[in-house]
Amino acid sequence: MNLNYTVIRGVSGLAELSDAKTRSVSPENFTGEKGMGGRAETGTGAECARELGKGWKISPSISIPAKTGVTLAKLKGPGEIKHIWLTCPNQDWRDLILRFYWDDEENPSVEVPVGDFFCEGWCEKANLSSLAVCVNPSGGMNSYWEMPFRKNALITVENRSEHTSVLYYQITYEQKAVLENAGYFHAQFHRNNPLKYMEDHVILDRVRGKGHYVGTYLAWGVHSNNWWGEGEIKFYMDGDGEYPTICGTGTEDYIGGAWNFEFPKGEYGVFSTPYSGLHQVIKPDGLYRSQQRFGMYRWHLTDPIRFDTDLRVTIQALGWRSENRYLPLQDDIASVGFWYQTEPHASFPKLPGRDELEVI
Repeated sequence: MNLNYTVIRGVSGLAELSDAKTRSVSPENFTGEKGMGGRAETGTGAECARELGKGWKISPSISIPAKTGVTLAKLKGPGEIKHIWLTCPNQDWRDLILRFYWDDEENPSVEVPVGDFFCEGWCEKANLSSLAVCVNPSGGMNSYWEMPFRKNALITVENRSEHTSVLYYQITYEQKAVLENAGYFHAQFHRNNPLKYMEDHVILDRVRGKGHYVGTYLAWGVHSNNWWGEGEIKFYMDGDGEYPTICGTGTEDYIGGAWNFEFPKGEYGVFSTPYSGLHQVIKPDGLYRSQQRFGMYRWHLTDPIRFDTDLRVTIQALGWRSENRYLPLQDDIASVGFWYQTEPHASFPKLPGRDELEVI
């Protein structure tokens, strides 16, 4: 899939007519079938519409019982998901696990907590404006990643919490032919809390096949004073051994900033752009919030990292100790790596348990 072409064509080709059919799955039309929207007779809004009846927002959301999973969408191909919108209580963002399956595969190509998938890993709302992901007031999560599939697509969500969660969602897709060389969308989650001393945080591992890497989200919680972002990101590809082919110059540099993100002086400069951002800074409050936490992203939409056979992505946690020496940090780092590749894909590492995912 040529993302450069896609991004440019997506704007300049807006007036171009197509034979594709637009469909959308939501609690008001679970199948997305033509002419089947707004027909619900039961749902979370039925009581509110008791005087209005059928067609008046009877089923705007779903309730997901504790310790259960539900299917959000089951789509017939060929086609391509164009937009996903959802919202749910922010305290559930690490307890709700999204999984995407393409073309009857047994192992998901996407397995990520809801909050981290939309760059909200700290379970606190932070607005974000980018081409791939937008989070708008108040907790409206939007994904614009292109997700082609040839035979079918299955999207599920698991509720790991001990209470019922309410989820509003809409998944819009097109029924159309898929380009022969289109890759499948993937996303993988990792967390280290704490990161082991002198070890890199792994963003992506066990990738086998041909594809290209398109984005990184980092939820970074610091466990020490002073600047924490001297670490380099590294891309090991196509048989690299001890040393990578691509090596960055520092964490804030990779995100597109510089010099500690400090602007104005003495403060972190929060920013959110189409391709990168430090969109979230959570400060200590002098009572129970004892650490600083950050949310940041970098999308490789115009500069995808292409690989032929394999890919591994890591980032260092590096700060400063006395006498101008680097200090390997043991921070709380969670990440999501986003990429496209051929199928089949290698199995993912096991997702951490609920306690290991919890933001505390």
